[in-house]
Amino acid sequence: MGKERLKKRFRERNREILSPSAKIVRWILSIVLLLYTSITIFVIGITVMDSMKSKGDLVTNFVGLPKAWTLENYVKVLTEENLLRYAANSVFLVVVGTLGCLFLGALTAYGISRFEFRGKGFIVAYFLIGMMVPIQVSVLPLFLILRTIGLLNNLLGLALVYVSGISMGCFIFQKFFQTIPMAMEESARMDGAGDFKIFFRIIVPLCKPVIMTVALITAIGQWNDFYMPMVLLGKRSTYTLTLIIYQYIGQFTKHMGESMAAVIITLIPIIVLYFLFSSQIVEGISGGAVKG
Repeated sequence: MGKERLKKRFRERNREILSPSAKIVRWILSIVLLLYTSITIFVIGITVMDSMKSKGDLVTNFVGLPKAWTLENYVKVLTEENLLRYAANSVFLVVVGTLGCLFLGALTAYGISRFEFRGKGFIVAYFLIGMMVPIQVSVLPLFLILRTIGLLNNLLGLALVYVSGISMGCFIFQKFFQTIPMAMEESARMDGAGDFKIFFRIIVPLCKPVIMTVALITAIGQWNDFYMPMVLLGKRSTYTLTLIIYQYIGQFTKHMGESMAAVIITLIPIIVLYFLFSSQIVEGISGGAVKG
């Protein structure tokens, strides 16, 4: 009951604060978001239905409901095309890349937010620029570096590239660490705790929502990535799900049903993660963006 009263009071307060122009803007944004959501749901629904149609049904009935529901396309992409092997490649890249980004991003952000040193402003600016510069700019240097060290066309090489993308995570972690009172760490230092012990025993347990947020945003971005695997992974045995889907779409008229099934299989982990952890994403972003 107490939470409901607070929510009601908050809504009433918002009504009083919002000006007429702000209300108009909010209505326009709501309509745009509603249209965007409706189109997205419609496209996903069509894709699901088409993935369960036979080849003949797809040609004559692309948008409507299937005349006969079938899982033939799913069985084909999972068995004949060995989609699970490429899914394992994607999972490996996402797990290694996400864990590496979390570890390096959190440690870097902690050092920036807690210590004063020469060049700190430059490092902060460097990471901010890293968020703004598109990855395509650095593709040629990355390609040459991986070829020189023998990790081109290798999953480990692409995983290292993913691990290096810590700019966004570092920024979110840094803003969150600045909201944690220094008194907690000072009392731990008086008890003889070092920096690493303070970080792993005190700071990390406090930032679980932010860790979840950074992990999900990073993992989804790496799972959906197409450009870097296309450039850095040339062997078929190292292909990810996005590359295999691209191969299907390249022969779309021939493998239309299989293309739809492969897309749905790729979307399932993202949709499940979103529905399970959407509240943690919002909480983590608010905690990492607001400095108290």
